[in-house]
Amino acid sequence: MTICFPMKKVGIIGGGFTGTMTAVQLIKQADLPVEIIIINEEGSLNRGVAYNPYSKEHLLNVVTGKMGAFADQPNHFLNWIMNRPDFSSSDENIVANAFMPRYLYGEYLEKLWQEALQMAISKDIKVQVINDKVTDIDKYESCITVYFKSKKTVTVDYCVIATGNQEPANVKIRNMSFYESSNYFKNPWLSDCVNNVKKIKSILIIGNGLTMVDTVLGLLENNYKGKIYSISPNGFNILPHRHNGLKYNKLVEELPDKASLLEVFSLVHKHIKKVRKFGVSAEAVIDSIRPYTQQIWKRFSIEEKKTFMARFRHLWGVARHRIPLHIHDKLQKLRIEGRLKIIAGKLLDIEEESGVVTVDYYNKKNGHKENLKVSRVINCSGPDSNIEKMDMNFLQNCFFKNIITQDELKLGILANTETFEIINNKGEQSKNLFTLGSNLRGELWESTAVNELRSQAGSLAAIIIKKISIDLTIGNGKTKIVTLIGG
Repeated sequence: MTICFPMKKVGIIGGGFTGTMTAVQLIKQADLPVEIIIINEEGSLNRGVAYNPYSKEHLLNVVTGKMGAFADQPNHFLNWIMNRPDFSSSDENIVANAFMPRYLYGEYLEKLWQEALQMAISKDIKVQVINDKVTDIDKYESCITVYFKSKKTVTVDYCVIATGNQEPANVKIRNMSFYESSNYFKNPWLSDCVNNVKKIKSILIIGNGLTMVDTVLGLLENNYKGKIYSISPNGFNILPHRHNGLKYNKLVEELPDKASLLEVFSLVHKHIKKVRKFGVSAEAVIDSIRPYTQQIWKRFSIEEKKTFMARFRHLWGVARHRIPLHIHDKLQKLRIEGRLKIIAGKLLDIEEESGVVTVDYYNKKNGHKENLKVSRVINCSGPDSNIEKMDMNFLQNCFFKNIITQDELKLGILANTETFEIINNKGEQSKNLFTLGSNLRGELWESTAVNELRSQAGSLAAIIIKKISIDLTIGNGKTKIVTLIGG
């Protein structure tokens, strides 16, 4: 007897790591024919923003041996690298502990996608790619309607919001109209911000984090010879990777099952002092607690989380987000040469007249108000997470329609972290609307690295497939549609 099942439609809007790997996992785990629709706004399918850099100088911040796209195969990326002709004669241990270019990781993801397409053919899974932008969604009890910039719509039964990081928000200054200037670049991940710079004498970068580092490298690659200013409240505190592969277990051995914020930071401080006696810096201690941060964060009270955000967020970021040693050395050389000046301060105002941009700021080091003149301003202050204040974004529409709500810290979308089901403003858990990745940062804190995203993609794919399977068993024969929004 032949049993015919209705074709299930699986859509993905956005083609970054999270969306790509959720789709790959759906293909791998599906035991019935499905149709996958990829809706990709940026035009860089599979790569997203992170792995489609405008500069070949942009490197991964995690070593090759830890960047496998599958949770059960952490060496998958390493094996792929070693099978390339340009690495075949290299020492595998050296490569495993090296930092590969981001564009190369993008090629890896494209290769995974091509392999998934071949698997899809063998499993009668149809795949279609649509280049469009989501502008809004409407949610009903049994389906969701997705609206596109092209005015087309798709009605779906399951929808996954996997939008990844948003553009930075404009920093508050007195003259907010400056942000309409052609000499202001809000999105630091677009090549425009580092192009046509040969005749520019000076540039201001807002922010002193990892994106600032990438921007500086991009400017240098474009032969920029002028002076770069970089301002943030805490100045430059980026650390290099100095102890790759060093294991430290003593802190975890002392970590209580339900550690308070005070207990966690007391332990961290205690063990940093211990390792420094042996000439080892804090990275090994921080790395040892890294696998437990989601569990620790979920057990914190809301007051502890607020305290962390106010007092410890910067310190944790410095310890966690490090860069390759040779890149750190390059930045230090620029500072010694006077070509890169780091300012610990607060922006007060930015005015422009005849192409000259005057920046007023408060210098935290000397306690004085100062100013500088530049020709270009690039915003590297970090992704915006406050959905309520985002401009021209479908997430904001969803927020005001009470389809989604934010976590209490306004770091992302409120959701059940076990099932990825979104929770609305009434506390109701959706059965057909999901999210993962950076949108879960408020719930998990650590939810942006490949290590977390690959596991989430596999788990969510399994949940969706199980829901569809149950629905086919007890349903009325209607075709179900699954859509993933984002990358």
